[in-house]
Amino acid sequence: MKKILLTLSIVCTFMFLSNQQQVSAQATTHIVKQGESFYSLSQRYGQPVAAIKRINSKTNNSLKIGERLTIPTSISSQERQLLAKLVYAEAKGESYAGKVAVATVILNRVDSKTFPDSVRGVVYEVSPSGHYAFSPVKDGAINNSPDTEARKAVNEAISFRGQGSGSLYFYNPRTATSGWVATRQQTVVIGNHVFAK
Repeated sequence: MKKILLTLSIVCTFMFLSNQQQVSAQATTHIVKQGESFYSLSQRYGQPVAAIKRINSKTNNSLKIGERLTIPTSISSQERQLLAKLVYAEAKGESYAGKVAVATVILNRVDSKTFPDSVRGVVYEVSPSGHYAFSPVKDGAINNSPDTEARKAVNEAISFRGQGSGSLYFYNPRTATSGWVATRQQTVVIGNHVFAK
């Protein structure tokens, strides 16, 4: 059974592995010991194999004893709730896949060197010029209670953290007020949202 799961993890990793190298400042460092594998580290730290491989720029399953690996930061229950509130506010009316993709963008930002290293920091980020990263923070919609589907989408995004196309942005081209985001490399379109990196 473990071999099947490991093989499935490897296949999924190669299908979805992002090209972006991202590291969180709050991540844990682990020194590889004899007999350890990405699967055993995934089980120990509660992080998907793909997330551990991605943050360490690994494209194969080879580990060396003594090698230092970065383990992505875990997401607390308070951060899950905040993320669900943002997903609910930003993707209300979008498909389930669109909600998962919005949550994935936030997690990708947490793992990126370019953005704050916590869900809270990413959600409440304001640029030096006063631009809010997410409009629900500015208009107060972030304070609404999320629905079950938003919570489920967050849990799925966390389960598959590290997979996907590395999207760091999303926007609705009909309502976006900044033209800058449209200059980013588009990764996918889901419903009314364009995702980009």
